[in-house]
Amino acid sequence: MMNLDLSFYNWTLFTNYIQKGLIFSVQLTVIATVGGILVGTVLALMRLSGKPWLALPATAYVNTMRSIPLVMVILWFFLLIPLLIGKPIGVNLSAIITFIAFEAAFFSEIVRAGIQSIPKGQVYAGQALGMTYSQNMRLVVLPLAFRNMIPVFMTQTIILFQDTSLVYAIGAYDLLKGFEIAGKNFGRPIETYLLAAVTYFLICFTLSRIVKKIQEKVAIIR
Repeated sequence: MMNLDLSFYNWTLFTNYIQKGLIFSVQLTVIATVGGILVGTVLALMRLSGKPWLALPATAYVNTMRSIPLVMVILWFFLLIPLLIGKPIGVNLSAIITFIAFEAAFFSEIVRAGIQSIPKGQVYAGQALGMTYSQNMRLVVLPLAFRNMIPVFMTQTIILFQDTSLVYAIGAYDLLKGFEIAGKNFGRPIETYLLAAVTYFLICFTLSRIVKKIQEKVAIIR
């Protein structure tokens, strides 16, 4: 029978070990989500532009990123960027750049599907009013598409938050790293990893419930 000692579960454990990692994980999630959506939207528009010189590079980028494990991309960016610019950028900035670049490929597919889900009549109506392609996208298509994509964006954000634990590969101090250090210092790695699992579950489960509520509201609006 496993003998678990949970006596060190207290507020000091959170403030000394967990808080710093939690803050970075949340920051990384938010920045990567915003950056990924912005870059992903540009990639999606490039793929839907109908111009090969825009569509082909965007398609190649998305397919390449989606076919490589995230942990490999994290290591590549961490090792290659300093070689390209001639100086180290630090693990935190490297993680942020990597996650934006990687998640942009996935958000691009979400945005592309969202744009393609808009009825052609909406596009033709904008064209009938004399709108250019960019005006039509900016004023008609994207606002409608983004409203439909909110639940999918949030679902991808939950996955992104779970993926932040992979920055351990380059030594970044994320949420999981905080639990790992606490386990080593207290000599209780099993207990701390159990607490980490419960923490990730509670955060992701709560966010999933929020996504479900938003999805129901979006369905009503439709």
